[in-house]
Amino acid sequence: MGGNARKEGLRMADRTSLKAIVFDIQRFALHDGPGIRTTVFVKGCPLRCLWCHNPESQAYHSELSFDYDKCRECLAEGTQCPFGVKLEGEQIRHDRHPGFDSPEHQCPRQAVKIYGTLRTVEEVMAEVMADHAYYDRSGGGLTVSGGEPMSSFEWTLELCRTAKMNGIHVCLDTSGYAPRERFADIMPYVDLFLYDYKVSDPAQHRTLTGVSQDPILSNLDYLYRQGASVLLRCPLIPGVNDGEEHLSAIAELDRKYPNLHEINLMPYHNMGRDKAARIGKQEELPGIDHADEGVVQGWLEQLVRLGSTRSQRS
Repeated sequence: MGGNARKEGLRMADRTSLKAIVFDIQRFALHDGPGIRTTVFVKGCPLRCLWCHNPESQAYHSELSFDYDKCRECLAEGTQCPFGVKLEGEQIRHDRHPGFDSPEHQCPRQAVKIYGTLRTVEEVMAEVMADHAYYDRSGGGLTVSGGEPMSSFEWTLELCRTAKMNGIHVCLDTSGYAPRERFADIMPYVDLFLYDYKVSDPAQHRTLTGVSQDPILSNLDYLYRQGASVLLRCPLIPGVNDGEEHLSAIAELDRKYPNLHEINLMPYHNMGRDKAARIGKQEELPGIDHADEGVVQGWLEQLVRLGSTRSQRS
């Protein structure tokens, strides 16, 4: 092997050994792009959406989640918790420091869940490749989600590149909140962008997500003008961002970008409440229930009246 080839081999080995904090890998996923997919969830997000149904995805570090009912049962038996959980009256106290790398840190009742472990591209690709045959048969592939996978950019870029080298269809689930040059770099390795459009009013967008919508809209326009395939995903939360102004803005994007792959409505579900409590976070939208079928149908009918021809439920 020549010197240049050896150097290239080392560079590729170094890149596939990049690490990111992954908090879940879901095989046989059916709602994160076409066909049967493996969805890789990368931890860390610059947004703080009040309705987030994956609150464990936000922090850029590993977290512990506690099933408090199981903890109470265990502590009542006099067990000393390896995670520092203590019962003080009716209140549970604990040290959330994730000391889970040591083998002695095992929960006897499986009441503690670890969100986030460092994984290399090589390790994740080994799991992705295990279902290659299903991707071929169903038109599926790999979806990189989060959190915000563009926040762990070098790792995400290498994962997408490696998947494409192995003939796997790649979807990237993104909020769009990242530097323009990152989208330019990763675009050749992404077959379909699952791109969020959350709020249309600029002030409300900052209030509900914690960030400006300007780079998100700018990057959406850039990807579209560059010929990228984009599926617009619109989370709708009853009484929060489902007013006529926002629905009109969705319809306007439908007209502005006639070659969008699809426009999907993503009705709110309150599944994030319990997860937030278990990792010690406050519930941000108390009293808001999930959107039932009648509410969703009303949104779709209103979008048709507003001129959107391609909006559909995800």
